[in-house]
This record gives sequence, structure tokens and C-alpha cells, in this order.
Amino acid sequence: MKFADFHPGQVIEAGPYVVSEAELIGFAQAYDPQWFHTDAVAAADSAFGGLIASGWHTCSIAMRLVVDAALRGSESFASPGLEHVRWPHPVRPGDALRLVADVIEARRSEKRPTLGILRWRWRLFNQRELMVLDVEVTSLFRLEASH
Repeated sequence: MKFADFHPGQVIEAGPYVVSEAELIGFAQAYDPQWFHTDAVAAADSAFGGLIASGWHTCSIAMRLVVDAALRGSESFASPGLEHVRWPHPVRPGDALRLVADVIEARRSEKRPTLGILRWRWRLFNQRELMVLDVEVTSLFRLEASH
């Protein structure tokens, strides 16, 4: 999508993305090697009752779905950050994650008119409709000068 295609109130959906146990463990071993992400036997005796994905893995899945659904081929070039990140429920092996992205604001910068600013809320839900990610993101877009 191009920046001009985004508007407040718009809802973009994508997925599902199915998380395999091998992917969950592989991501955790590389980036968040805590036992409840990497050791199925130990995780079975935890408060979670089994392996759970790293929250950062969950964010990465959301990013992939957003790129596939909206950002590929756009003028997007960076993000200055996130407003909040919450993981209300854990992601487990076999979960099928669905993205719902709500556009909050899409505007040109007043100081830099070749800069588009998009604020949107990304939420991921599993196959039971439990929210596993809630994050507000700002994305920046390089635009042509307005005439």
C-alpha cells in the first residue's frame, strides 16, 4: 500500500500465521534463550504448562504480517518507536495468529512535508480469539514534495 491509501479508522487484517514449535524454539535459542521458551520438559512444569513464544518473536510475526499486508512496496522507511507493547496471553506452538491493524492517524509532517507519519495499533489474536499482542506503532514514509 502507498501512504495515500491509509486513512484513520481503516482496519487492515492479515493471517493466519501458524507458529511451529521448531520456529518458537529456534527464535528463542537465538534471541531470548530463557528456559520457558527453549526447554519443553521444564516448561511443562511451569505456570504456563508448556512452551511459550518470546514476546519479541510475537512482535516479529506481527511485523511480517504487516509488511505482507500493507508495507511491501510502500514508501515506508523507518519507525521512531512504539507507544506501548503488551502480551496479554502467551503464544504457544501450533497457534494460528491473525493480525488486526487499526489506523489511528495518517498525516504529512508540518515541518517536513516529504515525511508521512502513520500511527496505528497492531493486535494479534490466536485461533481462540485471545489477544496475544497489542502495540501502537509509528511508521515513517518518504513522500514526494507536495505541490
